[in-house]
Amino acid sequence: MYLKVLFRFEHSIFLWTLLGVIPAMVVVFVFIQFWKKKQLKQFAGKQVIKRLMPNVSFVSPIFKFVLFSLAVIFLFLGLANLQYGTKMEEAKKEGVDLMIALDVSNSMLAEDLSPNRLERAKRAIYQLLEKLQNDRLGIVVFAGESYVQLPITTDYSSAKLFLETIGTDIIPTQGTAIGSAIDLAMQSFNFETPTSKAIIVITDGENHEDDAISAAENAVENGVAVHTIGMGSEQGAPLPIYQGGRQVGFRTDNTGNTVVSKLDETMLKKIATAGNGTYVRATNANAGLGIIMTEIGKMEKTEFDSKVYKNYESRFQPFLFIAFGLLIIEFLISTRRNTKLDKINLFEVKKK
Repeated sequence: MYLKVLFRFEHSIFLWTLLGVIPAMVVVFVFIQFWKKKQLKQFAGKQVIKRLMPNVSFVSPIFKFVLFSLAVIFLFLGLANLQYGTKMEEAKKEGVDLMIALDVSNSMLAEDLSPNRLERAKRAIYQLLEKLQNDRLGIVVFAGESYVQLPITTDYSSAKLFLETIGTDIIPTQGTAIGSAIDLAMQSFNFETPTSKAIIVITDGENHEDDAISAAENAVENGVAVHTIGMGSEQGAPLPIYQGGRQVGFRTDNTGNTVVSKLDETMLKKIATAGNGTYVRATNANAGLGIIMTEIGKMEKTEFDSKVYKNYESRFQPFLFIAFGLLIIEFLISTRRNTKLDKINLFEVKKK
């Protein structure tokens, strides 16, 4: 166990407000100063003004404004409430390890699910992240090749950020290598921990690259269940082509016929059976992750350690103290010149 200090502002909205308040104050102050000078200039000349108002200081208002601005800055910093974590605690959590293998091949752009297969899958994963509590989750993306997009973690906020970056362009090699994705998901697990483990493959099932059934069987031999979710329909849908964010047509084969991508439900059922898991077909109303998670919820929950910051101490007091101190000083400073100081001449030579 180790200790590391983490800083945060509890109410960061005050910091954003401060970015607008200070420039506005400066603009108003400068405008008022120019307006005063303009009015005085219209009333009389500079020398006359000095004779009429000999004790008025034109520097004090600037100094008072600087002090007041600093006071406002420290006041807002105090309201934002700087906090830092001072204690690392080892918490016991109970859950399962879950890897999601998400198909990002071009066929996932088919629009037989709204808005398309890939976006429908991403939204379902996002909703899953909203519900997870103690389970650890990771994401593998695959097409012709497989990559770990998110190492297994309980940091669901980071998982949501990684999820947003997923698209069909993140893997240059096209294809659908489901077996490779299952193997990579297996490598992402830490088998030294006793947690129950499962893989969820989300794809349209058009496997053209490897033996996904053998990969699922290998997973079961190592105590990992493999579930599958089918994205698409049996009738299929054409694959749109986009340029500059706009659809310009559909993909065609070498003979000029429109390519239609269909859900290979038979393949996905075989993978789920070999993986001792469950197959669910996604629809616009239900992407199927809820059904799969119900099955995963029946698995044995295992305790694992998780180091987390639990205690945060507030440190707003020094900022408020400085702010009120600056306000008091600003209040005590007079806008009139100190005549006693004017009589002091440090460079005067006294005659003997």
